[in-house]
Amino acid sequence: MSALPVLDVVCLCAAWCGTCREYEAAFAELQQGAPGHRYRWIDIEDEAELVGDIDVETFPTLMVAWQGRVLFAGPVLPRVGDAQRLLAVQAERAAAWQARGEVPAQPALGVPEDQVRAYVALAHQLG
Repeated sequence: MSALPVLDVVCLCAAWCGTCREYEAAFAELQQGAPGHRYRWIDIEDEAELVGDIDVETFPTLMVAWQGRVLFAGPVLPRVGDAQRLLAVQAERAAAWQARGEVPAQPALGVPEDQVRAYVALAHQLG
């Protein structure tokens, strides 16, 4: 069996956010547990140009992307087990597409279309 695809895993946070500070340790643990992915911690104020038009309403917000397609974008609780399960499911999903040679359309994210475009723009910048 081939290796799982490499995902881009991004945490959108803010330095002033207590929950983000709490999640930082969980995000580091997530990286240690699944080191084959690319991780990025982005402070939305310090890196506002990179974040672009993404409206983060709840902190922290996690984005998981594969080959420029955003597979997940939304708030997460500061629990590493939840994030590990999310990554495992999304990696398996991408592996199925990869095995079939599919280039899927952008999956539905359940956010307004302008936000989908903003997340996809970020994914392309990082990919």
